[in-house]
Amino acid sequence: MRWILPAAAAALVVVIFAASANPTDLELAGRPPAESYYSQLSDAFQQGQVSLRKPVPPGLAQLADPYDPAANYPYRLAPTRADDLSYYQGRFYLYFGPTPALVLFWPWAALTGRYLYHSTAVLLFCLAAFFVAAGLLRSVRRRCFPEVGPGVAAAGVLAVGLASSMPILLQRGEYWEVPIACASALTLLALAAVWQALAAPAQQGRWLAAASLAYGLAIGARPSVLFGAVILLVPLFAARKGPRLAQLAGAVLLPIGLCGLGLLLYNARRFGSPFEFGWHYQLAGVRQGAVRPFGFGFFWENLPVYLLRPAALMRNFPFVRAGTVLPLPAGHPEIEAFGILTALPFVWLAFAAPLAWRGRPPEAVRPLRGLALAAALLFAFPALTLCSFFERETRYELEFLPPLVLLAVLGLFALERALALRPGWRRGARAVWGLFLAISITFNLLNGLDRDAEERTKDGNVLLQAGDVPAAAEQFQAALWVEPTLAVAQNDLGNALLRLGRTAEAAEHYAAAARLQPQLPEVRYNLGNVLTRLGRLPEAVAQYEQALALNPAYAEAHYNLSAALAQLGRGAEAEAHYREALRLRPEMARGPGKQ
Repeated sequence: MRWILPAAAAALVVVIFAASANPTDLELAGRPPAESYYSQLSDAFQQGQVSLRKPVPPGLAQLADPYDPAANYPYRLAPTRADDLSYYQGRFYLYFGPTPALVLFWPWAALTGRYLYHSTAVLLFCLAAFFVAAGLLRSVRRRCFPEVGPGVAAAGVLAVGLASSMPILLQRGEYWEVPIACASALTLLALAAVWQALAAPAQQGRWLAAASLAYGLAIGARPSVLFGAVILLVPLFAARKGPRLAQLAGAVLLPIGLCGLGLLLYNARRFGSPFEFGWHYQLAGVRQGAVRPFGFGFFWENLPVYLLRPAALMRNFPFVRAGTVLPLPAGHPEIEAFGILTALPFVWLAFAAPLAWRGRPPEAVRPLRGLALAAALLFAFPALTLCSFFERETRYELEFLPPLVLLAVLGLFALERALALRPGWRRGARAVWGLFLAISITFNLLNGLDRDAEERTKDGNVLLQAGDVPAAAEQFQAALWVEPTLAVAQNDLGNALLRLGRTAEAAEHYAAAARLQPQLPEVRYNLGNVLTRLGRLPEAVAQYEQALALNPAYAEAHYNLSAALAQLGRGAEAEAHYREALRLRPEMARGPGKQ
């Protein structure tokens, strides 16, 4: 039982991870994995170059300002698929860090002759992060907490797998999520190596070198984790009076220094500057070069969002939104995030971690205190860095949440040890932390389902654009099975059913979308169109009028309303709306009812 329950908990986490992984747009469009960004980067590395071998369309190269979001928009979509790539001196580059290509995509292609989709890579990195964290807990438990039973150990395994944001991240495994998941796995690997260096002084040098290499590679995936490298100094501080301090310092500094030098040379080779990552040359929805990415003002806005802002609640399943949308300063997009201290109460157990070394001899205190300090630093520095960043996303929380959850599990083990001789108190504590763990895991899973519904809706639109209407309808129906109140999925399913000739069913879903989000003029317009097809002209007229009340400049609604009014014999009104449509869109001059 000492290992069966934790193993069963680990198996459950693996199953949930695998079930949570959604296909990417590339997969749904039937495109080969060789076209994924990181597969293209690994292919470029194999050919000895740092730019992607992806051809640049002549139209993009001829733009007066290729970084204008409006001008480059067509090239960011299919078939070019250059969204968020960096364009510099006539070539495409991958802005995101190269480490995932070096540690996974390139070796995988070399060994198997096949390329990976991003969703598979995100799943593999998340599984690696989970197993590293679970292995670290197992080592700490065996060495320092033999009194912790298998049930509590299994709870710790569930916590590191499901109480962090990994189940949410897996719902969309795209190129944004690949470096985040990779960096999470590598920083946790560095933390595990730091623990081994603290717990096994005889092999301290090799463990510190391993931690340094892992953290250097993590910086190559996500430079935002840079300052968390301070955890490498924790074992050095513990050994500051020993005779091997210089040797240990070399083990810490050399691997991470070589990784940093390699990253700077990589940047210089690409963009002529060691400190240019391609940010200023990205083809994105905003002009990246004009955005100030970091600022002290962002810190005071983002800190309460990441820590305390409660997630949005709904009356219907899945009951929680993926985050609370808050406005950023003018010119910046609105981004979603949730407060980890309110949504995930299990992490409050991190404050119990100091109980872990109470009443222990000094030689047992040092490694535990060092691990707790390292985990706290690995949480704090990436969190503070991201709080200063102009965007805030739920996926960013994976950069700082796993070490905090690990620290909370350490606090859980410490509580079990402290209350071992007080069974009544221990039962009460178990009830509290069990509730906290259940709330945290439930939130993550429900949050993941909400994200899953949104992603399936996006996937359905990808299939709809590709012409696979039946498959698109299946995606929209799957989204609505998870979240029936998702208005955009109701509307998009109506679009798919209309193209399949199922007009009456389309009308039902448009009507449901209008009930859920009556303020959207597009939904009212779509409902008016389908009611016109069904011959329900008075109802169609009412919907067009409501669309125009919401958006008086909606030329298509004016045009189709003029056609409906003409069929009802209301010629004067029809002519007025027809003239307004032509004023807004002169190219629509084909006569009412012919649009």
